[in-house]
Amino acid sequence: MASAYYSNTHHIDFESVLAMDDPGLVSMFQALRASGLEGFLGCPTVIYEAALVDFFENASVRDGVIISTVAGQLVEISEEWFAESFDLPVDGLADLSEIPKDVVFDARSIFSMSGEPVSLSGKKSQMKIEYRLLCDIMAKSISVKAGSFNTITLEKFSMLTAVVCRARMNWASVLFNILKKMVTPGSKQAKGFAVQISLLLENIPNLELGESSEFPDSKILTEKTVHRYVSLNDKVGA
Repeated sequence: MASAYYSNTHHIDFESVLAMDDPGLVSMFQALRASGLEGFLGCPTVIYEAALVDFFENASVRDGVIISTVAGQLVEISEEWFAESFDLPVDGLADLSEIPKDVVFDARSIFSMSGEPVSLSGKKSQMKIEYRLLCDIMAKSISVKAGSFNTITLEKFSMLTAVVCRARMNWASVLFNILKKMVTPGSKQAKGFAVQISLLLENIPNLELGESSEFPDSKILTEKTVHRYVSLNDKVGA
């Protein structure tokens, strides 16, 4: 079922969350916008389930381009088209491991709820609520990892650091490499980017996509759903 491709995904209504009366959360979302990820995380939410199943079943990577067949029609997604479609930054670090270690070190204190530096092998409950939410966004909508979302990993922490500490990232390359892993046989990368792939397919002329379905409102971060998240998570680890 195509719903498995977006069952954990968070999408963001930036207009709603940036109007919240919560300086910490608003600052986090402002950093996310400044990172250049707004076009990717806040793009129109359209889902073409049958086309998504076709895309993933038939996709492969050839000469750095993602090739697939959807409804019998050849589909090619290049990194350049991917970047342009979501207005992603194409300059900067293309590897999260290249973020300076002193910046990562500083972030361990910035994110901390207790004042003690965050342990990179601990739980996200160590972090202030806005960074717990950001950790979920990056884990579920950017790195798209299967498994526990409560454990901090170096990859997740590096993504948070890149956004909050304003590291200059080539997000087009980072995200496109994740998408390539999704369609690589034998890869442990979970499949996702359902909204974004649907939008790309929608822009291919004469491609039969079938019926569209609504992206669940509960998975779109608005003032209402963010408040619900905070009420459920704020006391965890307090």
